[in-house]
Amino acid sequence: MAMVGLFWITEDSVYVGSPPNAEGHCLRITSDGLQARCSDGIRAWPWSRLSSAVVEAAPVEGGTKGAGRFLAAVLEAMVTLGSSYDGEAPPQMFLVLESQDGTEEVQVSAATTGYTSQEITLSQRLLSRFREGTADPRTLTTWSRDHSGGTPKPTEREALLKEWTHE
Repeated sequence: MAMVGLFWITEDSVYVGSPPNAEGHCLRITSDGLQARCSDGIRAWPWSRLSSAVVEAAPVEGGTKGAGRFLAAVLEAMVTLGSSYDGEAPPQMFLVLESQDGTEEVQVSAATTGYTSQEITLSQRLLSRFREGTADPRTLTTWSRDHSGGTPKPTEREALLKEWTHE
């Protein structure tokens, strides 16, 4: 398992943010689209129905947490978890999905307390390529099967994202 950009990658799956939590909640990326598992059950969005999929409020490494959206997510997580934020609760971010049915937001946990701004930008591009059908999440799972280590260093993660986005 490894984190590369906004994605958590295993040998079998790619997730936005963190892998499934103790309750199994997660947002999985497949070749067909997105699948969210939450307390309300499983929701799915095929790529063909999405006109946009953008992650908002991703925590920036070394950045401030002053973004209103990020603070709102942290506060919501505190209320939901029934605890105070002491650095243990994972930061929350949103995947904003646009389709012919309107706009929906899916809240997901970040896999880290901060991503590099380049990782965020490249991850957004890769997510767009998944939606457009010009990239496939199976490339990431294949990499994970061939990769024999944990999460790469930031420069390596950025290089991988550039490779996967063909930049």
